[in-house]
Amino acid sequence: MSQNTVPFPTVQPPGYEWLDGEPVFDPGIHLAIEAPRSVTMLADLGYSEAEITGTATPVAFSEPFRVLSDEGAEVMLETARRLRKYVARAGDRIEHMVRGGCYRSRWLRDLCLAPEVTAVMSGVYGKAVTPHTMPVHLGHMNFPPSAVGDAVDKWHHDTLPLDYVMMVSDPTTLPGGQFEVFLGTKAEAAALAGAGERPPRDRVLVPDFPGPGWAIALHGNMVVHRGGPLTEAAERITMVNGYVDLDRSGDDQSRARDLIQVDDLAVLPTDWARHAAWRGAGRLEAVVDDLAFGIGLAEAADRLEEAIVDVQLAIHDMRNEPPPIQHYE
Repeated sequence: MSQNTVPFPTVQPPGYEWLDGEPVFDPGIHLAIEAPRSVTMLADLGYSEAEITGTATPVAFSEPFRVLSDEGAEVMLETARRLRKYVARAGDRIEHMVRGGCYRSRWLRDLCLAPEVTAVMSGVYGKAVTPHTMPVHLGHMNFPPSAVGDAVDKWHHDTLPLDYVMMVSDPTTLPGGQFEVFLGTKAEAAALAGAGERPPRDRVLVPDFPGPGWAIALHGNMVVHRGGPLTEAAERITMVNGYVDLDRSGDDQSRARDLIQVDDLAVLPTDWARHAAWRGAGRLEAVVDDLAFGIGLAEAADRLEEAIVDVQLAIHDMRNEPPPIQHYE
């Protein structure tokens, strides 16, 4: 395993079992990766240099790019259908979703961890990334709502900074349900929502996905987006896979506290604590490796405090009531 890959846990949570009869994931059969030719930057959406500086990447999103072969897309769809019985609800934002699928499907797990896909994502973002250290962020699936005309997923930004959204259903056959991106900032989306308005259509991009198994890379917690409503009942499924920046010196952009209202509490605390510990370990290693002599007590204390900020935040958030999940409608 590459030193730039965080290993997936070897033990399943209690009550989780692997799907039987799955094919073995084979990148030579199931992948047909074509790196995107272009990306849109955060600055293009109106973010200032100061707002961009503290983020993982200045990239906002890519054009759609192919990930799966035709055979891989067929297996992905069948896997999603088999996992649908584990559907849960994300508060009032998404009616039907599945989390923790990589603890149930070996094929999905191996796709989400595939180094071939990770390499493309690193190229999109312009820096080394790895599949998210919280496996609940791997292989997230959204399914259509019960009522035709309801948005599949309301206007929102993600709880994690880096991810891709893959079309599992064939988007060319769907009656509506387009993936939509607001060509503006989070602050603009919040102002519109505060005025009882939604993003105007002339500032909404609908990326063209040629078929199932195609994805769009996102700077998820900076780009406001949604799954639009269907105009008639249909099977509309997407899969979201999360990543983290291997450079842990910057702030963690994730909002893990939101997941308290979403994820299985037999899984989330362990995933969350491991993620906070992984970030803290990296920052503490930097203190061990780089701290110079002659810095003084105050600066030494500051460096230690900065190193454990993610652990301290996780402790605080775990012990307090979570705020409402953020969305813009």
